[in-house]
Amino acid sequence: MRCVFAGTPEVAATALRAVLASRHEVVAVISRPDKPAGRGKQVATSPVATLARDAGLELLQPASTRDPELLARLVELDVDCAPVVAYGGLIPASLLDLPRHGWTNLHFSLLPAWRGAAPVQHAIWHGDDVTGATTFRLDEGMDTGPIYGSVTETVRPRDTSGDLLVRLANSGAGLLVATLDAIEDGAVHAVPQVGEPTMAPKLSVDDARVRWDHPAIGVDRHIRACTPDPGAWTMVGADRLRLQPIDMAPDAETLEPGRVLVGRNEVLVGTATAPVRLGMVQPAGKRPMAAADWARGARLADDLVLA
Repeated sequence: MRCVFAGTPEVAATALRAVLASRHEVVAVISRPDKPAGRGKQVATSPVATLARDAGLELLQPASTRDPELLARLVELDVDCAPVVAYGGLIPASLLDLPRHGWTNLHFSLLPAWRGAAPVQHAIWHGDDVTGATTFRLDEGMDTGPIYGSVTETVRPRDTSGDLLVRLANSGAGLLVATLDAIEDGAVHAVPQVGEPTMAPKLSVDDARVRWDHPAIGVDRHIRACTPDPGAWTMVGADRLRLQPIDMAPDAETLEPGRVLVGRNEVLVGTATAPVRLGMVQPAGKRPMAAADWARGARLADDLVLA
């Protein structure tokens, strides 16, 4: 099939590579515009846009998907299908029916669970044992379209959202190509979603603040869900401390929530249940370091409580 691919981050680039290696022809790529990123605010190109340029593909980067020029170009391209993965913008109704077989979206959950921008993060935070990826035909709703197929993936006990997303990107890319093959062969028909939906809105920096008055298992899931983005954090006095995944310390002495206990080679923090052992941490303006090294250098007060 003749395809236009839409996507932006690295997980979408994984899918684009798979489609490029398939029997289908990618005639153009749609990605978000280049934008300033990082501390230096240098203009950065998305992974999908970079891959498209390297592959010599036509690259469309409209400021809005409602841009009349985008509509006109898609009409000219006359494509059969438009696979889309983590594009980062809504596809308006005016574009939905342009491809003969519509827009085929790859979403990183088992729909209707975790509709929205952060399905992998919410799956980990809420303690799901199994998640997956789903292909479905895009409609005007938020991940509400009828489903073509899915693959499952076990959530491992130490998974961060970054770890899990890499695995889902790889298995999901295979699912997307298999779906495109089946659509072209007439071997699949999208079926309506069944079940009660749950929502997975994008996590903000405020959402990533750790609540030490929650149970240890909840603190662990929260930190892993927010790693690497938006990055879990807590306050040490007036300073922000970023946190990487922790370890449970079920046999340690009970500490009140947020209370810090510094040992020779460990830093324990109290929760609503058992304490947890900090892993790597990152003080403001510094590189990540082991929590014990940070504690020695910071000269923490004996009565310190993280907030």
